[in-house]
Amino acid sequence: MTTVLAPVAGAAIGLAAVPDPVFAQAMVGPGTAIDPLREPVEALAPIDGTIVKLHPHAYVVVGDDGRGVLVHLGIDTVQLKGEGFRLLAAEGDRVGAGQPVVAWDPAAVEAGGRSPVCPVVALDAVADSVGGVAEGSVSAGDPLFEWS
Repeated sequence: MTTVLAPVAGAAIGLAAVPDPVFAQAMVGPGTAIDPLREPVEALAPIDGTIVKLHPHAYVVVGDDGRGVLVHLGIDTVQLKGEGFRLLAAEGDRVGAGQPVVAWDPAAVEAGGRSPVCPVVALDAVADSVGGVAEGSVSAGDPLFEWS
């Protein structure tokens, strides 16, 4: 069992509410999404592991068991080419769950006409392997879902 932590504070809204069909239809994998608070924040590592992919707008942490979790900071934020994001870790770094990875401002993303909603996805997982999904208000570092 892997407990995946909330990388940011906000409202857990579920993947179906993400304004992007790839995430909303769980094509990338099961999980949930957070509508973040509109304030500058540090996005956290959702699990203990190694950062195997790090872009300003998204990152993947893979645990020792080989399970990878994707955190995507906003929708269509790749178009910002890193503007408004600050990396606090590097690809290949070993991180603990709850460790800051990227600093960003969801309000600035929204002001630029993009959704700041953050999908958090269990990569290469089957749909029924994710349970105990948080609902409503979550704080950064709170349990977000369980991956069995």
